[in-house]
Amino acid sequence: MVVERLTAEGAPFEVVDGVYANGPRTLREFVEAVWAYGDRVFLVAEGERVTYREFFDAACGLARRLVGEYGLRPGDRAVIAMRNVPEWQVAFWAAQLAGLVAVPLNAWWTEEEFAYALGDCAPGVLLVDGERVGRVRAWAVGHGVPGIVFRGEAEEGFEGYVVDDDPHLGPPMMDVLPEQDATIIYTSGTTGRPKGAVATHLAQVGAAMNPRYFAAAAALARGEVPGVGPAPVSLTTFPFFHVAAFTSFYAVMAAGGTLVMMRKWDAAGALELIRKEGVTHYAGVPTTALQLLALARETGDPLETLTLLSTGGAAAPPGIVAGVTEGYGERIEPRNGYGLTETCGGVLSNVGAEYRAHPGSVGRPSPATEVRIDRPDADGVGELWLRGQSLIRGYWGNEEATRAAFAEGGWFRTGDLARQDGDGRVSVVDRITDMVIRGGENVYCVEVEAVLHDHPDVVDAAVLGVPHPLLGEEVVAVVRLRTGADHDVERLRAHVGARLAAFKVPARVYVRERELPRNPTGKILKRELRRDVGGE
Repeated sequence: MVVERLTAEGAPFEVVDGVYANGPRTLREFVEAVWAYGDRVFLVAEGERVTYREFFDAACGLARRLVGEYGLRPGDRAVIAMRNVPEWQVAFWAAQLAGLVAVPLNAWWTEEEFAYALGDCAPGVLLVDGERVGRVRAWAVGHGVPGIVFRGEAEEGFEGYVVDDDPHLGPPMMDVLPEQDATIIYTSGTTGRPKGAVATHLAQVGAAMNPRYFAAAAALARGEVPGVGPAPVSLTTFPFFHVAAFTSFYAVMAAGGTLVMMRKWDAAGALELIRKEGVTHYAGVPTTALQLLALARETGDPLETLTLLSTGGAAAPPGIVAGVTEGYGERIEPRNGYGLTETCGGVLSNVGAEYRAHPGSVGRPSPATEVRIDRPDADGVGELWLRGQSLIRGYWGNEEATRAAFAEGGWFRTGDLARQDGDGRVSVVDRITDMVIRGGENVYCVEVEAVLHDHPDVVDAAVLGVPHPLLGEEVVAVVRLRTGADHDVERLRAHVGARLAAFKVPARVYVRERELPRNPTGKILKRELRRDVGGE
């Protein structure tokens, strides 16, 4: 068995008492190891190239400044609010080298949203880019919190960033312990105010080990030796503040690979970067992956350097696997999985031949993750509970939310409905809050959405429940069609009816001309759609 070869006593991914026995214990320990990659290119952004040594020296310099000039100490919070630029990585890892708690904030937030999170986490310093400084200035000046501006001009309360990359000084002398807090990452807030999910160093290094394990298991499944071959070149399009990006850049850094960034998503630009930089790994939300594959198919781009197409951040339509296989055979390995802000990234993975055989699954858990299906129904569907090394310790300053999220024994209630087969493979069927109860029958929106995505005219789809006077709720779909497609929605209803039970067929189908509303991580904002269709 692949798992046993990787997790046996003394093996790289041995787990003892729920923790990877041979992994790092802190993020400081993790990042200090990448210094050995020296002059390998770590970061590529709009033609700019930063080596591992340049990155590490700059991160050490900023860490020294945070401790010396700003007087910050372990446990103090350092907010990071920037686009995906090289300085984001410098700032994040400087915080870890200084023993601070890094707080990556959503770069797309408004001034009001920033003010809420800043007031909640009470940072000791703001590390922001020139585009963000205007949205945080009033709060920072009003609360007397200093800041550093990257790629922008100094102004009231904010100093300009000056690179200190002295290679001889190293990081500040600081004891960083596994049980200390490493990050506060705010949830996406699709159902209310975002909560600050607090992860210790031990949790985050567990999250860093998980993708390494999944990569090693995938290599063995292909009949290859893990860790042999060129380092990955990853076009990572997730925003860095999202945990899906952490899964990606942790894996790249551990292997001494290259992280290729885009200022803004553009499918044509992505294809050009793949060709120019020899990208081997693509990582992004399903929407961008579908756009990439569609344009590559339309233009005849062979994606000749690409070996892995990985999606996360939102549920992946099964059609992604079919599109990869149809266009590129087995040369490009598809991968998806499952993770949350509260798991610090991906804790389940479905890849390669397994993914092709089970496109509706999110795969099996990492060795340091336990899975439980709570109170399964007759079909084996219940709430997905998780426990393991990479789980957060709770929500910042919110004991009530922490108690509600965790069950006895340290199990985290995900809020997702799932089933698990005899081989340990997990399939997520819906969010508890998204499941529609129509006349006493459960309708899993993800299942209906997958069928709609299979229709050749459907570009995007969302299924939701709206109130009904007799049935309680009825099923409604909102779709976006390809240009030139027939808007006869009865064809779409018939398409669903041919594959699913009658009670799952949408009573109404609305065609939307513009893109479906999503948050920055790709999740559809169903609250907005309900308002649009009169469901609220």
